[in-house]
Amino acid sequence: MTFAIADPPYLGCGNLYRDHHADALDCDDPAWHAALIERLCAEYPDGWALCLHTPSLKTMLTLAPDDVRVGAWVKPFASFKPNVNPAYAWEPVIWRGGRRRTREQDTTRDWVAENIVLERGVAGAKPRRFGLWLLDLLNVEPGDRVDDLFPGAGGIGAAIAERLREQLLEPLDLFGEP
Repeated sequence: MTFAIADPPYLGCGNLYRDHHADALDCDDPAWHAALIERLCAEYPDGWALCLHTPSLKTMLTLAPDDVRVGAWVKPFASFKPNVNPAYAWEPVIWRGGRRRTREQDTTRDWVAENIVLERGVAGAKPRRFGLWLLDLLNVEPGDRVDDLFPGAGGIGAAIAERLREQLLEPLDLFGEP
C-alpha cells in the first residue's frame, strides 16, 4: 500500500517559511491547500494524513472529502504566546483511508499527547512519536510506501524509517507542488 503524510506550512503561516522556500507564501491561499488535498486524494487512494492548525480547521474541512476524520495532537508542553489566551495547545490532523485494522490489533486513539520539539531549525517541527501515531492511524506496515511530502526537520521521516525498518535515502520534498 502507498500512503502520504503532508505537513505543509499551515494556511496563513507561509511567512514563517520564506527563508526555507521561495514559494512559501503560496500556502496562504486556500486554493493551494485545495489543490494539495485533491492531489492527496488522486495519488494516495490507500490513505493520507494532513497536518493543520486550529484557526484553519473550518476552512480545511470544507476543502476535504466528506469521509475524512479529524484527530488531535495534544501538546502537554507547548509554547505560550503573549496575549494569546487560551493557548493553542493542540493541533488537528485530518486523515483519510488507511489499512483496515483487524480485531487482533490494538485500537488506535484519534488523539496523541506529545510535547512539541524545540530548536529543530524549522517552525512547526514534529516529534518522532507524533509521526508514529500518524502511521498508526493509517495502519502502515513494513513493505508499504509512505511519502513524506514536506520533510521539514525530519521527525516524520524518522518515524517512517523506524516503522518500515529502512533508511530513507533522500526525503521526498514536494513543497510548492500541490
